[in-house]
Amino acid sequence: MTNYREILRLSSLGINHRQIAEWMGIARQTVVTALQRAAGQGLDWPTAEPLSDRELAARLFPQGDGKPSYKMPDYEAVHRELAKPGVTQQLLWFEYCDRCRATGEIPYQLTQFRTYYREYVVKNKATMHINRKPGELMEVDWAGQTAFIVDADTGEAFETYVFVAALPYSGYAYAEAFMSREQEAWVTAHVNAFEYFGGVARILVPDNLKTGVIKNTKTELVLNRTYQELAEHYGTAVIPARVYTPRDKATVEGTVGLVSTSILAAIRNQKFFALRELNEVIRERLHILNHKPFHNKDGSRALLFAEERASLLPLPKNAYEMASWKTAKVSFNYHIEVDGRYYSVPYEYIKRQVDVRVSAM
Repeated sequence: MTNYREILRLSSLGINHRQIAEWMGIARQTVVTALQRAAGQGLDWPTAEPLSDRELAARLFPQGDGKPSYKMPDYEAVHRELAKPGVTQQLLWFEYCDRCRATGEIPYQLTQFRTYYREYVVKNKATMHINRKPGELMEVDWAGQTAFIVDADTGEAFETYVFVAALPYSGYAYAEAFMSREQEAWVTAHVNAFEYFGGVARILVPDNLKTGVIKNTKTELVLNRTYQELAEHYGTAVIPARVYTPRDKATVEGTVGLVSTSILAAIRNQKFFALRELNEVIRERLHILNHKPFHNKDGSRALLFAEERASLLPLPKNAYEMASWKTAKVSFNYHIEVDGRYYSVPYEYIKRQVDVRVSAM
């Protein structure tokens, strides 16, 4: 049993809470709680001195036969809060302690707080370690399987490539076909995915394609300049998957499989004569995929996305304008030549190499 009489005696001598805790080998919070309870009962050292240890404990903690009555945290709420970006068990414990102090209740120490949370997770078969937080990630990739459009005049079939994006928290997916996997298609696909989701995840997780990532090693990350501009425009960050580590973007890898099976394989015998027609059918089947009930749990991707959407960053006022970067040398007449056109630049740059940003406007 904690020696509450000694706590009151040492406090009466003007010794602070930390020193009392150190000298008695107990938690500082135990000292604070005992003194708060004593003040609430009108007890100080002179009035407590004649009482036995058991009598004093009963006065301080009448409901527990001398044992403090700790406030049990609401672990259902704790589990929900841990799904939010930046929220940790330690942060929630601090907030829990603040609420306990405000109501005069006794909080558990951090170790016990975590222990009871683990017990809650096991009892409720919940997922304790939450890697996927709403609005945090958007994983992107090209599907391995392709689709085709047919020239109505010649009957020639042209291969198209399907871009896939997925939000790991909800699994909500986006897919769109393009005629190539070049820079313009890659950037346009991202812009359209952001519009489809109605917001932007805080982190983009692409593969190490040259349209997005120039170099990705343990010591250096160099993004394609246009891709970096895209990320800055939407206020997101690009963190590519590690080389040969598909688990870094496991959600989109799984979604690629679903898109290949539920969409591309399902329409393999249909003929499309324009990219627009193909994408209209992909969009229809994508809606079905997102609203299809899960096999092993309640709900669907669409239901989870309804919760996640509020956590996405807002879209900027204007969509990103596609641009590419080139280099040019400034001639003696302080002009540069880009794609057969000439542009003037400040004369200070004569004979220098300059970077040129080329956009549609």
